[in-house]
Amino acid sequence: MGLSERQQRIYEFINRFTREKGRPPTIREIGSHVGISSTSVVNYNLNILAREGLIQREKEVSRGLRIVGAQAKALVGEISFVQIPLLGKIAAGTPIPLPTDEGLMRYDGETLALTRELMPDSEGVFALEVKGNSMIDALINDGDIVVMKKPQAVQNGDMCAVWLKDKNETTLKRVYREHNNRVRLQPMNPTLKPFYADARNIEIQGKVVLVVRQLRKLPA
Repeated sequence: MGLSERQQRIYEFINRFTREKGRPPTIREIGSHVGISSTSVVNYNLNILAREGLIQREKEVSRGLRIVGAQAKALVGEISFVQIPLLGKIAAGTPIPLPTDEGLMRYDGETLALTRELMPDSEGVFALEVKGNSMIDALINDGDIVVMKKPQAVQNGDMCAVWLKDKNETTLKRVYREHNNRVRLQPMNPTLKPFYADARNIEIQGKVVLVVRQLRKLPA
């Protein structure tokens, strides 16, 4: 294929990283592995791999590398996936009403595929799509997916799905227990104020254990 030794090392690293992590490496991760400090030099070598039909690139997307061809099929066969039920949407802003009186939306069969490395223990785990931008300082944006698990205990500052039972509404916030049974639900957006609820009127339905970010174009 006319690859240099360095290009072969880069290709092998992308293959191995994708197989082990279930996602492609970043430009900097590639450079660090093969001893290249310049991202432009890494890009030059990646362009050659793309020209040879070994990878496909989305240059404006973070981790926008994809192995193609027969090797891609082999990678899919080697990576172990687990299916997480995707229960619906959760507000990261003003709480939104739910369609049932049982808290979170009922499961309708839609799932989110995660690698076993990311989610080795999937028992009791579920996922929700974020609606709103009140958690942007926690790097959670509108359209991202939060993977959650029912917690044994909640510590102050944990990011949780909170069901407001008296209003039949749910929201995603950081939770802080205060005096006199008061709970502060704290957004992670400097333009928004916290709001408060009686501890007897809320139920913690899940604690965030993983965030799956929606791919976005990087700024120019």
